[in-house]
Amino acid sequence: MLDPVVTVVGIGADGWPGLGAAAQDALQDADVIAGSTRQLALLDDRVRAERIPWPTPLLSALPSIVAAQRGRRLVVLASGDPMLFGIGSNLAALVGAQSLDVIPHASSVSLACARLGWPCEDVEVVSLVGRPTQSLHPAVQHGRRVVALVSEAGGAAAVCALLVARGYGASRVVLLEQLGGAAERIVSGSAAAWTEPAHDRLAIVAIECAANPDTVALPRTPGLPDNAFEHDGQITRREIRAMALAALAPVPGQLLWDVGAGSGSIGIEWMRCHPASRAVAIEPRADRAARIRRNADLLGVPGLELVEGTAPEALADLPAPDAIFVGGGVSVAGVLDACMRALSPGGRIVANGVTIEAEGALTYWHAQYGGTLTRIALEHVEPLGRFTTWRPALPVTQWAYRIRAA
Repeated sequence: MLDPVVTVVGIGADGWPGLGAAAQDALQDADVIAGSTRQLALLDDRVRAERIPWPTPLLSALPSIVAAQRGRRLVVLASGDPMLFGIGSNLAALVGAQSLDVIPHASSVSLACARLGWPCEDVEVVSLVGRPTQSLHPAVQHGRRVVALVSEAGGAAAVCALLVARGYGASRVVLLEQLGGAAERIVSGSAAAWTEPAHDRLAIVAIECAANPDTVALPRTPGLPDNAFEHDGQITRREIRAMALAALAPVPGQLLWDVGAGSGSIGIEWMRCHPASRAVAIEPRADRAARIRRNADLLGVPGLELVEGTAPEALADLPAPDAIFVGGGVSVAGVLDACMRALSPGGRIVANGVTIEAEGALTYWHAQYGGTLTRIALEHVEPLGRFTTWRPALPVTQWAYRIRAA
């Protein structure tokens, strides 16, 4: 093991008195200490090291800051546990775990759960620090407990506004400020009746999700109602979408290409399965691309990447995918060829078609490579005068294939 080149010390709102002996020793032995202005102000005169306040933006400047301190004892301050949505993970990626010494403090999440009597393992943690409030949507499920990390003075009000708009105004919301410090403050109320316009920037928002009786559930399992999406008819329908996503096999952290995205429903549901899941939606029409962006925000995956362009040309410079869905352009020359070239062993492709031309293309690819070829026919009950009848939808041909190791 190499000697650590960077020591990361977690510090709470209680400042120096709340630090253990190892953390205090590291700070007193440091040549230089980097941290936010607020964190640096928590240190007293016993710490004589040079102090470097973080610049804005931080992440792009971090490599040069660390490199400039080579040969000196560098200590980085972090709020609470540096490895829980903290700078510790960025430093680990930068210098390597073997060159990092992390001395954690109790995280704000642990302190919040301690105050509320909530088991940490039953709580979903969502960071809204530097992220849109819409990122909270997938975690908002009836009966669940959620802890949101916020850094803006209006963070709690924004969370409550989202809950009310979503139909969760009855949810109990608890604002916890400056946990562990002399200025600790806890305020609670319902999302619908929230009256705190601003609060300390060092805060946690805890939520006990409670849906209104008429609120439609939007679970993370694939197959959201079609009307959960804004669309112009160009959407992979609910039942077909659920089957396509089952074949695509969403794995946390993996990347999906949604080619000919239409409303973006496949990529959006892929990302809703897990916070680490990523997707790129490729759509040539500007109006549909704008609609995809609205759907992604509304359904809680604002990180969906959107590429306005036509396949196969628009696929050329994209990061390599783990899975590909082709919902439009199956019969366009070069589209499936480009998709197959992009996949590595273990990669999955699912392609749907409703026209004779698309079905012919999928039959050809099935004959060449194998996989599964499925024809899906759905019927829904609709009125017929004074009676009801079955109305068939257009049958969908689906080809699913997994690239095997050589």
